[in-house]
Amino acid sequence: MHSPVTPSADTGSKPSKSSEFTNLLIMLGGAILFCVGVNFFVTPLNLYNGGAIGVAQLIRSILIDFMQVPVPEQIDISGILYLLLNVPLMYLAYRGVNLPFFIKTSLCVAVLTAAITLIPIPKVPIIADTLTSCIVGGLVTGAGIGLCLRCGGSGGGLDIVGVYMSSKYRNFSVGKISIFVNIVIYALCAILFSVETAIYSVIYVAVFSITLDKFHYQNIMVQVTIFTKVDGVPEHIMKHLYRGVTEWKGDGAYTQEETNILVTAISKYEIPLLRKLVLGLDPKAFIIYNEVSSIDGNFIKKL
Repeated sequence: MHSPVTPSADTGSKPSKSSEFTNLLIMLGGAILFCVGVNFFVTPLNLYNGGAIGVAQLIRSILIDFMQVPVPEQIDISGILYLLLNVPLMYLAYRGVNLPFFIKTSLCVAVLTAAITLIPIPKVPIIADTLTSCIVGGLVTGAGIGLCLRCGGSGGGLDIVGVYMSSKYRNFSVGKISIFVNIVIYALCAILFSVETAIYSVIYVAVFSITLDKFHYQNIMVQVTIFTKVDGVPEHIMKHLYRGVTEWKGDGAYTQEETNILVTAISKYEIPLLRKLVLGLDPKAFIIYNEVSSIDGNFIKKL
């Protein structure tokens, strides 16, 4: 069993600057897409998002509707409130997760804050039917945050807490803390506004969550089996993916030639890098990917 080693020299298998820039653009585009979904399909119907955005929206409604705080109609202060809620959470991202995650999440939070605040909210809902608007809004916002997570960042808020907790505790998932907070949010919606508002908001978040899962696959675990005649592949996997590798020798039944058989476990989002790395070393390598529901032992959940 080969254990992960600390990387040294760059062999050129790491993502290029152009691909990193492309990922950054996709991530920020996803953040804007999320805000478009919220401001166009959710807010005009007086519905509420889940998570930290939902908390910010609730605070906004309490300030404006109940406390009569004067706020310009063209500005949605939930974006500013969301930024304030994220200040302590960003510290957690910096200290408790990793620097790339902190940087990307900071950029996402900045874009989310600006977009939610400045994107105009239609005075008349674009889609009059509330259920249809919930579905469309959930599809758009789920795709947006899914793209952010897929590119290594997050929308901030509870995503940071969930990622931190899931990296520390094996049986903890990003969704568990969101479920608890969302129950509180929608209970308050039912009490302060109406049961109908709470129900439609729950429908919206359900569609959002399903869509998010389709886009965000980075915590799906994959067993990879590699057949190659080239030596040194395990060292490259450990150097650039920081994943352990098990290796043994086999013989091809047809060619009767000796082959290196490698087995490793990775997150699904690491597949493109692994494929590029292995095929760059051996274009004739044979790679099998198998999704697994769980892994026991020293498997690190990474972003």
